[in-house]
Amino acid sequence: MTAFSLEPGQVAWCAELRELASQRLRPLAEKGEPGRVDRALVAELGTLGLLSRLFTSGALGLCLMRESLAHGCTEAETALALQGLGAHPVHAHGTPAQRERWLAGVSDGSVVAAFALSEPGAGSDAAALSLTAHPDGSGGWRLTGDKCWISNAPDADFYTVFARTTPDAGARGVTAFLVPADRPGLTGSRLDMLSPHPIGALRFDAVPVSADDVLGEPDGGFRVAMGTLNLFRPSVGAFAVGMAQAALDATLAHTARRDAFGGKLKDLQSVAHQVAEMALRTEAARLMVYAAATAYDAGAADVPRRSAMAKLLATETAQYVVDRAVQLHGARALERGHLLEHLYREVRAPRIYEGASEVQRDIIAKESYKNLEDR
Repeated sequence: MTAFSLEPGQVAWCAELRELASQRLRPLAEKGEPGRVDRALVAELGTLGLLSRLFTSGALGLCLMRESLAHGCTEAETALALQGLGAHPVHAHGTPAQRERWLAGVSDGSVVAAFALSEPGAGSDAAALSLTAHPDGSGGWRLTGDKCWISNAPDADFYTVFARTTPDAGARGVTAFLVPADRPGLTGSRLDMLSPHPIGALRFDAVPVSADDVLGEPDGGFRVAMGTLNLFRPSVGAFAVGMAQAALDATLAHTARRDAFGGKLKDLQSVAHQVAEMALRTEAARLMVYAAATAYDAGAADVPRRSAMAKLLATETAQYVVDRAVQLHGARALERGHLLEHLYREVRAPRIYEGASEVQRDIIAKESYKNLEDR
């Protein structure tokens, strides 16, 4: 298989996922409460066997799942992705005891995971973390500080938490911890955000953690975080592609049947050219996402650069396509409950989380110059 085509079985699987998203997952999502973890939806993802695939499908499989689910049910896509984001560090860096304790529940949908990296003063600059792990004198630490804009908070059952263990060491002084939600001193609150999925803040008031809670190595947490993001950034792009395709499909249907100026809306050249541009950009983004995912699965050396490119192009593309779709639909697309009104709210956040577009450009530039120096 090349990076630019899918096998027939993969194409059929994507079609099956789109059907599941619209027929089984969308009705569940509509019953959920915005801003809270939809445990019934998460459980259904587990029943369908999709959560267990987070750990077995590789980057390309993850991208295909996220793109296909996003086309029919963004809430289901996000619920799946957040399980993977929060649990991947445990899968990749956890001890046998940690994996045995938590991953089965993540896979069957009975345990909700979360990835706690961002802070009020450290969003895009992940190396500037101030949540501090103070040694407690007995080989463990006490976590003190705040996390903010954490998806699935405060409803998650455990958090992958990144804290500073060595002062003034930048990225080299961060450790990843697995912190169960019931640890004393850990509290949380909900944030009322534009996006409908749950996002909250966490407060750590001398929360106890031990060597048994470390993911990876002490002071090696930045590598855990960046390894996770290198995997999930292309799949954020896949989420964006799924939304862009949904907006494009809606626009094709609308402009083909909408009467305007003595014909159909699609017969106006200004409209047709906009639709062509939407289709072109969506397909280009899709190909870059697939290429980045395939490179990750192959262990290519340029994964950080490809991952950043895929996320940047796809999320910026989705913003453009959804905005154009709204414009071509007119006022009806702004009515609460319309597909495009929903996508318009959903499409904005991916350009910020897991590294804002500006951060992706910085990564691409640094990696490109690095490649020049290595020649």
